[in-house]
Amino acid sequence: MFSYMKQGKEFYRNLLRLAMPIILQNLVITFVALIDIIMLGWLDDEAIIAAVDLANVPVFVIQLLVFGLMSGSSVLISQYWGKGDEESISRVIGVGWYIAGAVSMIFALVMLFTPETIMRLLTPEQKLIEIACEYARPIGISYFFTSLAGVFTGAQRSMENPKFGLYTSSVSIVLNLIFNYMFIFGNWGAPRWGVFGAAFATLLARIGEFVVVIIYIVRAKRFRLDLRRVLRPGKELLGRYVKYASPVIINETLWGLGFSMYRVVMGHMENETPILAAYSVSGNLEKLFGVFMFGLGNAAAIIIGKEVGAGRVDTVYQKGKALGMTAMLLGAVLGICIAVTTKTFFEPYVYPVFSLSPLACDIATMMMLMTATQMPLRAFNNTNIVGILRGGGDVKGSMWVDVIPLWFFAVPAAVLVGNVFCLGIFWVMMVHWFENAIKFVWGQKRLGAGQWIRDVTIGY
Repeated sequence: MFSYMKQGKEFYRNLLRLAMPIILQNLVITFVALIDIIMLGWLDDEAIIAAVDLANVPVFVIQLLVFGLMSGSSVLISQYWGKGDEESISRVIGVGWYIAGAVSMIFALVMLFTPETIMRLLTPEQKLIEIACEYARPIGISYFFTSLAGVFTGAQRSMENPKFGLYTSSVSIVLNLIFNYMFIFGNWGAPRWGVFGAAFATLLARIGEFVVVIIYIVRAKRFRLDLRRVLRPGKELLGRYVKYASPVIINETLWGLGFSMYRVVMGHMENETPILAAYSVSGNLEKLFGVFMFGLGNAAAIIIGKEVGAGRVDTVYQKGKALGMTAMLLGAVLGICIAVTTKTFFEPYVYPVFSLSPLACDIATMMMLMTATQMPLRAFNNTNIVGILRGGGDVKGSMWVDVIPLWFFAVPAAVLVGNVFCLGIFWVMMVHWFENAIKFVWGQKRLGAGQWIRDVTIGY
């Protein structure tokens, strides 16, 4: 029954080799996000954590758009890498940079000059709006550098070099911690800027990360970026990119907007400040575990994409099923770890560090336990959508599976239970649980049908 799991030791070694640097990279990033919140929590105002979480809603959307650019590019790059076509890879990176630069620049200008307009859509609380705007302006600028670095990092990952992302993130993180210490609290002669200082520190760190990318491009020998192809990618490649990458970009943008609606719903509920603070803390703690399924999903995309690009389509279906089952087993283990860790460590030792109120602590625990029960579903959905279906070239199918349950079920249901009937935050989280269940059932059928295997490097 599970004969497809017998892929040989080399398959699982390769999976681990590709996934571990991605896991470590995201684990380090998550730890820094937690440290940011802890440092801001030392300012002893729960409203600060809630406001920063709101400010990160538009940031989250642009972050997902950048991830969409990375993922969309990887659909092409991983298959071109399997064919050994480095010239086309340079062209794909060029298209990605043009789009990422334009979109992130518009985002930076909006967050710099009119952040109040966006924040008022998220909450009516004036204190939260003021703090969120103070944080949003430098963060918006930082994403111009983040997006350009992210496109190249994603390309390196698709070329079986996931360690590069770990190195760049490590540099960024060290810089971020140093500048946080300086500008949040006014150490080493720097001004004491509080919330603005945290955002400014992130901006300086992202500039440092971008500089590392430029140095690597100049000195790299494993893959030489062809700047002529980058600057002039050509109509043929642009057409291919639009056909196969744009559904992924649209997917991630719509998913980011839809998932952000949970925060909008929470921002208009009774007790919105402790709810948002709990959501921010539990979300970052959850990411400590989520990085494992994220790493698996990205590794799956590389493996599947390379197999299709190399013409080994006869083995891809069985490998896809093996990756899906591996993801579910990983999710079950992660769910148990989240439940145990929440009751034995987070509740007594971690929550107090964030200066949460008793109500916020109770809400955070409920959110963590709800997350624990859905981890097998979420792990499968992430690997199936981001890794197997996209890596196999089924970009439209993966988009429907990801977006339709969110927008046609979860968003309206969350608004109804949270803002219309005012049933409480537990029922909003239940909506999220059922959203993942719907994606799981649909995704299983899509994977089992086997029609997701397509070579995207030929014809468009």
